[in-house]
Amino acid sequence: MDPADRDFGRYGAVGTLADMRALLVVNPAATTTSARTRDVLIHALASEMKIEAVTTEYRGHARDLGRRAADSDDVDLVVALGGDGTVNEVVNGLLHDGPDPENLPSLAVVPGGSTNVFARALGIPNDAVEATGAILDALADRSERTVGLGLAAGTPGTADEAVPGRWFTFCAGLGFDAGVIGRVEQKRERGKRSTHALYVRQVLRQFVEEPHRRDGQITLDVPGRDPVTDLALSIICNTAPWTYLGNRPIYASPKASFDTALDILGLRRLSTPAMTRYATQLLTSSPEKGPHGKHAVSMHDLTDFTLHSKAPLPFQMDGDHLGLRTSVTFTGVRRALRVIV
Repeated sequence: MDPADRDFGRYGAVGTLADMRALLVVNPAATTTSARTRDVLIHALASEMKIEAVTTEYRGHARDLGRRAADSDDVDLVVALGGDGTVNEVVNGLLHDGPDPENLPSLAVVPGGSTNVFARALGIPNDAVEATGAILDALADRSERTVGLGLAAGTPGTADEAVPGRWFTFCAGLGFDAGVIGRVEQKRERGKRSTHALYVRQVLRQFVEEPHRRDGQITLDVPGRDPVTDLALSIICNTAPWTYLGNRPIYASPKASFDTALDILGLRRLSTPAMTRYATQLLTSSPEKGPHGKHAVSMHDLTDFTLHSKAPLPFQMDGDHLGLRTSVTFTGVRRALRVIV
């Protein structure tokens, strides 16, 4: 199809790239982006379009900026320069009133964090300068896709029912992996850099200290299916890969896709032999094969499901630790947001 014949949402009427109105959200604490690099990227974008650059000043600021853009008629595009946490905040701001891809600003992502799973899953270069060039080319060609997202909220009728819904772009987790992320965040608050080595160390420490390795606390409820009980680990994926270890992609749910609903991987046991086996399977995973075995539970393309826990467990979304939860309801929403690729 000729790009001129396609509907490009809010900026479909924009005549040229120079007519586009964009908001650039910059996270100054982005792990891999220096101040000089940020200045170069701002200049490159400003030379091609009408752009307002805003540097985030507090946790949640990127969400507030995304919401401002969604409520305004003067923003066609929001560019997020930062890591997955910054992207998550911008997305939650854009979708504060729910998905409306035909009328909301589109999203572009310039990676600036240590992992950048969402951007890399979209095929965006992990180098910030290369990513900026690719985004400008995509905008000139009017190249974009509409991706699905996940939504998680406290389950009605439980202690968590007051927890508001929050969108996630690539993953969520209740239990073990969220505990690891919580440990990493504590280390970062003490001045440690977010490196892959730091994550590996915290995985080992979480494993040693995990109180529910042999007696899983989590039950998975999917409408129309029998409950799956005694899960010690649960990973929800909106795309594949689930994460990266350096440049190595890790596939927890190889079939997960931005074009379908949500996938889940659950493990019933985290004994030393089981953990060794599943860790090896994750490290050697591929788009064709992920973790498997008698203690592994995998489900694909789920629109609605709930995770209940017998005890409060750590919860994370897009690599952001959100505290303890006992019951979370998930919804996979197809075609939720337009993204420049």
